[in-house]
Amino acid sequence: MNTNNARIYKMLFSSVYPLYVQKVQKKGRTQTEVDEVITWLTGYDQAAIQKQIDAKVDFETFFAAAKLNPEAPKITGVICGYRIEEIEDELVRKVRYLDKLVDELAKGRPMEKILRK
Repeated sequence: MNTNNARIYKMLFSSVYPLYVQKVQKKGRTQTEVDEVITWLTGYDQAAIQKQIDAKVDFETFFAAAKLNPEAPKITGVICGYRIEEIEDELVRKVRYLDKLVDELAKGRPMEKILRK
């Protein structure tokens, strides 16, 4: 595992979540919409998301307990300079899925497209 991936594994979900919310709110979207994309991707409901935040879990723990949406592989494209579908490390790919969904939300993409309906 490269150093960058190790950093992602140990990054706290609770420290990144407010950044997701801040990013979309600057573009006129809401925290509820952030929670909706997290729920779609991970299977967590609002209470479970809050529990993960309160427990200060890292991304490795966050995704280990998640039930990844079977449609998640439809999330493709480039995020942070990497083509998502080419990322070999499974956890890093899941984190990038989440980054991509939040990015699409911030860019004003309709929710039904973000949720791959």
